[in-house]
Amino acid sequence: MSFSPNSSLESLASRIALLPKAELHLHMEGAIEPATVVELAARYGDATSEAEVAARYATRDFPAFLDAYKWVTSYLRAPADYALVARRMAEQLLTHNVLYAEVTLSVGVMLLRKQDVVANFRAIREAVAPFETPRELRPGLRLQWIFDAVRQFGPAPALEVARVAAELHSAESPNEGVVAFGMGGNELAIPTAEFRGVYQFAADHGLRLLIHAGEIGEPDSVREAVTLLGVERIGHGIAAARDADVMRMLSEKSITLEICPTSNLRTGALARQIGFTSPALRDHSLPRLLRAGIPVTISTDDPAMFQTNLDREYAALIEMDLSAAEILRIAETSFAAAFLPPADKAALLQSFRRQAEALRLL
Repeated sequence: MSFSPNSSLESLASRIALLPKAELHLHMEGAIEPATVVELAARYGDATSEAEVAARYATRDFPAFLDAYKWVTSYLRAPADYALVARRMAEQLLTHNVLYAEVTLSVGVMLLRKQDVVANFRAIREAVAPFETPRELRPGLRLQWIFDAVRQFGPAPALEVARVAAELHSAESPNEGVVAFGMGGNELAIPTAEFRGVYQFAADHGLRLLIHAGEIGEPDSVREAVTLLGVERIGHGIAAARDADVMRMLSEKSITLEICPTSNLRTGALARQIGFTSPALRDHSLPRLLRAGIPVTISTDDPAMFQTNLDREYAALIEMDLSAAEILRIAETSFAAAFLPPADKAALLQSFRRQAEALRLL
């Protein structure tokens, strides 16, 4: 790959914005824009404003982020609420040229609140159906779903999430619908080893495996996710940059890191990992991880909460002084690391490369 040395960084950013993209680390509940929160709150007799929502979203450390996430999800009480959020998320994905996304759902929270997960998921699928391109017309917007447990709730609730995911996975047509089991929340809460049985259950039932690790935790959190749980991808994983052995393991095993730069700033995760009080995007560990041969993707995590979108995350890569070739490699990895059959990935990559060539990025 090469890029004309005469092209400006602004031109590079604008061309990248036109590329078809995949996003693999996106929490639907974190994509609820302030206006939608106001609408949801009104359904339940609560008065709030977009300014109040934005103030709650303006987090700078991980505990504050978890509090904001807990608050906003408190307004997701019925299938119709999930449908509204899903529809608006799909609209946003199309705005940013996303061909494919794997969307994480906080099923652990649904179960904690005694909600009907099947009914919620049915409403979500029906809401996004008009935005998805029929198989015979693909490539186009395609969504698959990751059911997420909350680590601090413990292994037993996590197993319940895995069971529901397995049921819906088996009920769907092959390679559609629920494709993976993951776990987020506070990675410092409970040792990784306690979840081995949960992940084994998920694997035995055909689910792909991932986890949030090395976000605010130590490099060992990343190592244990791979060696104890057998995950294929890791959400964040930036702590790995502090341990050469962990980076080597990720590279040798081709474990993909789903990196979310703006999120890492806003939750305080980057500051914790690199020891800077007030880091900037240019201080991110991503270039080091990428240049160590680790597969890296770029994502928004919770775009509404962090006031970002996928185009802004790609622009952040330019701030990190990555080359056009490195940025394109990250974009391609986002398709290559998808939980899709090889033929489907090949079709998406072909569409990506065709557009990259048209934009003179290849």
